[in-house]
Amino acid sequence: MNEARLPLIRLEHVTKIFYTEEVETHALSEVSLEIHSGEYVAVAGPSGCGKSTLLSILGLLDSPTKGTYLLNGRRVEHLSASERARIRNREIGFVFQSFNLIGDLTVFENVELPLVYRGMRSSERKARVKEALEKVGMAHRAKHLPSQLSGGQQQRVAVARALVGSPLILLADEPTGNLDSKNGEVVMELLRSLHNEGSTICMVTHDPRYAGHAERTIHLFDGRIVDEVVAA
Repeated sequence: MNEARLPLIRLEHVTKIFYTEEVETHALSEVSLEIHSGEYVAVAGPSGCGKSTLLSILGLLDSPTKGTYLLNGRRVEHLSASERARIRNREIGFVFQSFNLIGDLTVFENVELPLVYRGMRSSERKARVKEALEKVGMAHRAKHLPSQLSGGQQQRVAVARALVGSPLILLADEPTGNLDSKNGEVVMELLRSLHNEGSTICMVTHDPRYAGHAERTIHLFDGRIVDEVVAA
């Protein structure tokens, strides 16, 4: 197989079971999928279908009960906690529904934080943060605190924080969930623009309007892939 055609992400028969006392909950059942570099993929389905569980596994925040996960050709489902943390910091960018900005840090400091954890030089950090904030249209708010921003602005800052480390893939978990429709569309247009510039994006959403922004939509139901739609 041509090395260039290897998928960035490959899941093979991934199952996730949560055990509580005498109850087994099958959050994911035999999920197999591939995401290639440069793709924009939406994972859609009703509440409780396994979307967020799938994203947690893709982002190395959780591990499958069974199955194989290859990230950039490397098996990652059984890595140690420290190895998983290093990969999350360097190779995966997260955008959460609730923004997850730190309230007593400025916009600039929030975006800079992942690079601080990497031990990157101050001059390089500043250049990267400036570029990321300009990309999402928030450079003029660099010295503001999150509480001084609207929800849409906070989510744009969260996108900048996810991008600043040049990750292999951007994982977005209901990125419009806490926004009104107008700000939701602004964030979706931002993700579309980033994809057009080459970013690989996997987004979880329950909203068909937003799933339509992606090139390919994977539909989950009861923890299984039941359909896959490629945009015309």
